[in-house]
Amino acid sequence: MSKVVLITGASSGLGKSVANYLQEKNYKVYGTSRNPDKVTGVSFEMVQLDVLDDVSIEKAIDTVVKKEGKLDVLINNAGKGIMGALEDTPMEEIKKAFDTNFFGVISVIKKVLPVMRKQKSGLIINITSIAGYSGLPFRGIYSSSKCALEILTESISMEVKKFGINVINVAPGSFATNIASGRYYTPVKDDSAYKETYSLSLKVADEYVDKGLDPQVMATSIHKIIESKNPKIHYKIAAFMERFSIVLKRILPDRVYEKLIMNHYKL
Repeated sequence: MSKVVLITGASSGLGKSVANYLQEKNYKVYGTSRNPDKVTGVSFEMVQLDVLDDVSIEKAIDTVVKKEGKLDVLINNAGKGIMGALEDTPMEEIKKAFDTNFFGVISVIKKVLPVMRKQKSGLIINITSIAGYSGLPFRGIYSSSKCALEILTESISMEVKKFGINVINVAPGSFATNIASGRYYTPVKDDSAYKETYSLSLKVADEYVDKGLDPQVMATSIHKIIESKNPKIHYKIAAFMERFSIVLKRILPDRVYEKLIMNHYKL
């Protein structure tokens, strides 16, 4: 029987690319969106799900399980980008980012685990970010929300191992998607103490997205991970320099690494 996959945030970007690819590989794929009726260009079935709404989460999962009798793979891809100086960023936006990137993922996992425990098998893939391995200027909220999910995954992995469930992270680097268009940007205010440095960092960040990897790279990597009999806990799908920066952080003195990052972002 084909594996049944549920992917949150599949209306665009990496989620949509991964979902279309897995459908082509004869998986039974269900993608989610807050507004599935507005989604076009997909080869898979869409269901309504808002990671901030427990009722919609439960309804979506029940719909899939009733139709297919099982749920083999959950890919937690829904996320919210955010950039801005901590001092200038509204607390409301900070909480929204954590609600989507961290607490929303927890809500989905909590609803899926009983299904996977009952069937004594399952794979949960949490999409984090290379940004979760380093504190990046003006991306502290995003980086820390993804870092929190990385660590949480390690804990859950040990808790559910005896039930035949694997929980893993996949940390993508920069990909050529429309992620920048959906990101929250703290406005560049004329009276902000960070106006100049923040403006420069915004340009660097957007250039990285424009020069990012083809989303197909992510799709094929996820497919290989799902087919793996013994998946690792952490995967990094990124350009060489993005992955190498993590190695540098491990071996360089803190202030030396910090200086490298600051030079990169023109601070």
